Amino acid sequence: MAVYTDVAASQLDAFLADYAIGTLVSYHGIAEGVENSNFLLQTTLGTFILTLYEKRVARGDLPFFIGLMQHLAARGISCPQPVATRGGAMLGELAGRPAAIVTFLPGVSVRRPSADHCGQLGGALARLHLAGADFPMRRANGLSVAGWRPLFEAARDRADTVAPGLHAAIATELDDLAAHWPAGLPTGVIHADLFPDNAFFLDDTLSGIIDFYFACTDLLAYDVAVCLNAWCFEPDGAFNATKGRALIAGYGKVRPLLPEEGAALPRLARGAALRFLLTRLVDWLDVPEGALVRPKDPLEYLRKLRFHRAVTSARDYGLAA
Repeated sequence: MAVYTDVAASQLDAFLADYAIGTLVSYHGIAEGVENSNFLLQTTLGTFILTLYEKRVARGDLPFFIGLMQHLAARGISCPQPVATRGGAMLGELAGRPAAIVTFLPGVSVRRPSADHCGQLGGALARLHLAGADFPMRRANGLSVAGWRPLFEAARDRADTVAPGLHAAIATELDDLAAHWPAGLPTGVIHADLFPDNAFFLDDTLSGIIDFYFACTDLLAYDVAVCLNAWCFEPDGAFNATKGRALIAGYGKVRPLLPEEGAALPRLARGAALRFLLTRLVDWLDVPEGALVRPKDPLEYLRKLRFHRAVTSARDYGLAA
């Protein structure tokens, strides 16, 4: 989450007039992440999140995201709920951008997840997958195999300015994963971006999941691979097998991975690492002027990718034999 589009108080007052959430008391931008413009709103009736959709979020995908949050909440998943206007609309327009208001979810994200946090996260991810099984809408993952090469093409000429040899390393990995990407595994709704800053805890108990704007229909085990990348590496780049074991065990208590999913996990983890390497690389090379944004280091995911390439089986992540 970041602020790319500023909003004047007069604009926001006019926008909020369509909502029955009280009058504006205060608001400020949320300067985390890199995708949309987000604001914390305090009104006379409570706290809310305003999102202006930017960059990779297509307007046509917004009904999927909004419908998914409503669907998951109805099935017991703690996540933000879209707030309707007085006329029943879930989407509006503000400062030339599609915009929505969602409920505020209490809790804090953890900067250094413990094995217990990882275990809880694994269980929550599995429950999300089961809750989404009957969601009727589908959305292709635009940041899976078919979407990686266009990202690479956007950055390839400047990749080696970030690190010598980065161009060749990405090109080799792209070719290999495109030729051997797993198929035939269970699919369904996945979060696809469940980093620690998208999970909230209260008193060290997971209280909710936010930011569904990369959610899509894809391999369920790929979501596990995303979380292994996001939750189980230490700041020095080392993979923490205890955290990996806890995450996979937490997931498996709710939805056990099939043997073929476990076998595919190393390649899925490579794909997840490449996906974040590429999107971070593009963002690193092209931060919009004036954006209140902290571009994240793409080389973190090059190091993770190298780890996954050396993995011999999912047992290296903590999956029981």
